[in-house]
Amino acid sequence: MQDKIGKVIQDIERCGTKFVRLQFVDIHGTPKNMAVPLAKPGDIEDILKDGLLFDGSSIEGFVDINSSDLIIKPDPDTFSTLPWRPEEKGVCRFICDIYWPDGTPFEGDPRNVLKKALAKVESKGYEYNVGPEPEFFIIGEDEDGNIIPHDDGVYFDVEPVDQGTDVRRELVLGLESLHFDVEVSHHEVGPGQHEIDFKFDDAMKTADAVITFKQAIKAIVDNLGYMVTFMPKPFFGVNGSGMHVHQSLFKNGKNIFYDPDGQDELSQEARYFIGGLLNHSKALSAIVAPTVNSYKRLVPGYEAPCYIAYGLKNRSTLVRIPASRGNGTRVEFRCPDPSCNPYLAFAAMLEAGMDGINNKMDPGAATEIDVFKLDAAGLESNGIETLPSSLWEAYHALENDDVVKSSLGDHVYNQFMDIKRKEWDDYRIQVFPYELNRYLMI
Repeated sequence: MQDKIGKVIQDIERCGTKFVRLQFVDIHGTPKNMAVPLAKPGDIEDILKDGLLFDGSSIEGFVDINSSDLIIKPDPDTFSTLPWRPEEKGVCRFICDIYWPDGTPFEGDPRNVLKKALAKVESKGYEYNVGPEPEFFIIGEDEDGNIIPHDDGVYFDVEPVDQGTDVRRELVLGLESLHFDVEVSHHEVGPGQHEIDFKFDDAMKTADAVITFKQAIKAIVDNLGYMVTFMPKPFFGVNGSGMHVHQSLFKNGKNIFYDPDGQDELSQEARYFIGGLLNHSKALSAIVAPTVNSYKRLVPGYEAPCYIAYGLKNRSTLVRIPASRGNGTRVEFRCPDPSCNPYLAFAAMLEAGMDGINNKMDPGAATEIDVFKLDAAGLESNGIETLPSSLWEAYHALENDDVVKSSLGDHVYNQFMDIKRKEWDDYRIQVFPYELNRYLMI
């Protein structure tokens, strides 16, 4: 640890850093931070060793006011500069872990939830790798102040229809300066909708990266005079934004999901992992699609990934197995959206998949028909169920799933459920323009 601290201090001195941001997330995955001014680089040493006391009662999902003292402690491996801040009097950032004053990890810290899930599989020699595909909209306002897409482009369009080419270029350059290994960027299906994919990494680094990715994109696009939203369904009649999550397990440097002699070249562990995701998918939806708006995207009949089945290369099913094999063999879970907390989402998906492995949940044969074209009778005859259609249904499914509940731990689960019940109650008492237009003259 002392060697890491010494290197960080050298990096801070080399960058001329004057402010250090200590960053963490609340239960929703929303970034929070405090800035520490540095008179000299060595001023950060005590904070790196001992952390900094702060009031945790002001953070949603953390602690009550009568037990509010918590410690924020930087992870030295997460040091980076912030390219969207001025170079002069520059700013660097650490992602932090949260502890009780006695040094015990705080069970309400989402990063700690993922650490505990990873520790369980690492004790068995596994490494859990994740590759998410977060989509987002670049938006603006019309002359009446209504939110509108930034352009009228569609999938893989080019300029001048795709007006986000230069914006994506700036985003990729900014992300690369944050050490992202960007794989591809392109216009998505919806007008104003875009996707930037980064390569697989271990789940903790990837969860950290998702938070940084969202923060960086918002800041960089704001500097360019636009806005970004990761809202799952910001526009009626337009494709929503998902965050498909590709997953694999490695052991001794080899992808254990691959078996050249297995059915569809998948190992039995891969099939059981798929079975776990499918069996727990209704409860998982509360974590990976956690907002009222998420279920405006997950609607049957609108080419949404809400059909509980798996397929090979089949984009109409909830779980898809892309064509890559060997170390590229992976399981794609398609219902998550970018409003989720990635630490909680990855932990819950991992526990669900491992429950499938531990209890040998065979998913059966792959579904190769276009599920989007099936009516209710067709779904029933093929034994295909759908995900919850509302946040209310999703959190009730979570209440009845001990595996997914335990992945969060008692503290986070109870806080999460309390927040989601209140969110649903607040939503259901609203009266929307649609209702006035349809029912006012009854």
